[in-house]
Amino acid sequence: MEKIYLDYNATTPLSPEVEESIITAMREAWGNPSSSYQPGVKARRLIDEARSNVAFMVGAKSSDIIFTSGGTEGNNWILQMAVKYFHDESRTPAQPKLGPKDGKCEVGKDLLPHFITSNVEHDSVKCVLEHFEKEGIAEVTYVPVSKKSGRVEVEDIKAAIRPTTVMITIMLANNESGVIQPVAEINEEIQRVNRQSPHRILLHTDAAQALGKIPVDVEDLCVDYLTIVGHKFYAPRIGAIYIRNPHKELRVYPMLFGGGQERNFRPGTENTPMIAGLGKAAELVHENLKEYSSHMAKVRDYLETRLAEEFGDDIIINGKFESSTRLPNTCNVSFVKEGLEGHKLLSHTERLQASVGAACHKQNKPSHILLAMGVPESLARNALRLSVGRETTKEDIDVVVSDLRKAVDSILSGSK
Repeated sequence: MEKIYLDYNATTPLSPEVEESIITAMREAWGNPSSSYQPGVKARRLIDEARSNVAFMVGAKSSDIIFTSGGTEGNNWILQMAVKYFHDESRTPAQPKLGPKDGKCEVGKDLLPHFITSNVEHDSVKCVLEHFEKEGIAEVTYVPVSKKSGRVEVEDIKAAIRPTTVMITIMLANNESGVIQPVAEINEEIQRVNRQSPHRILLHTDAAQALGKIPVDVEDLCVDYLTIVGHKFYAPRIGAIYIRNPHKELRVYPMLFGGGQERNFRPGTENTPMIAGLGKAAELVHENLKEYSSHMAKVRDYLETRLAEEFGDDIIINGKFESSTRLPNTCNVSFVKEGLEGHKLLSHTERLQASVGAACHKQNKPSHILLAMGVPESLARNALRLSVGRETTKEDIDVVVSDLRKAVDSILSGSK
């Protein structure tokens, strides 16, 4: 039987247009983009076109876009740049302080850069900041999301700011709940603080889940950095980062050193076919976002209606708050009855392909995202993340709901 894929927040297939652009680049633009002969010239032109398309997608200038291998590299790089930026700014005097017992000199904590983030970030941000803390590289405040909205509150972000705060990094939309975070509102508060301080606080957002689903414009958000992940919007597994006016407004600190590609920001011979695919996917988003978003919202809403009709009070939709909005494609649902853990349900479905949360997490443990939002552990264990795509139909949803009904009945009858 044909499988029904509802895990588009984990990854998306290549769109046909993107696949064709990759094949064409491999066939016709195989030369080194730094070369002057025809295949190399074609490669350089494709890269320049892709950079423009990615920039258009997020309302940026082409010069603000730097290609990366993906979201994890992009987030790591941006956070590491913030540490170097802090030390270049010499935010606090480098005064050692004496240890309380042995009198040895120690670096004071006030010399460390301070990051503010949420407690629902992706591991490519969360784990980097935890590493910074462990190694004594930085201090971090993890602002909890509100249990009434699934969002971080701007006032809580404001309250966490210190004289040593160098960056606030908040994802634009959560990959499990779909809740959209108030990044633009946070920026308004940052700007007020920056006007009264000699030191600039930087703002970064990981836009991986938002791109291709909702409008994303760096000028509306007023972010300094933004992470772009191709395989979330029907592009290949490659990415890019946005930096506001690199080397003019913000200094770029390379993670790598080499031959000078990407304006010496990110050296290494460019992966022309994948970059071309990313550019084509960005072009499609720029041209068709309203259509994509509207279709996914209709199908997601139909999914939640059908689930309510079939299971009634035996399910709860997680992340559906009156005071916040969600991505148009995301439905996180928990089955109430004992024994209906998400991973067990999926093992009993015949046609549904989905996950209990982020694909990079263990699928038999409750999601820390849901727990942070106030979902009880028993319900968090029983959660499924269902995310629809551009091609998902209402007929697909009918099949999925029927499949889930059979799985639930099978598990409950077997447990008697």
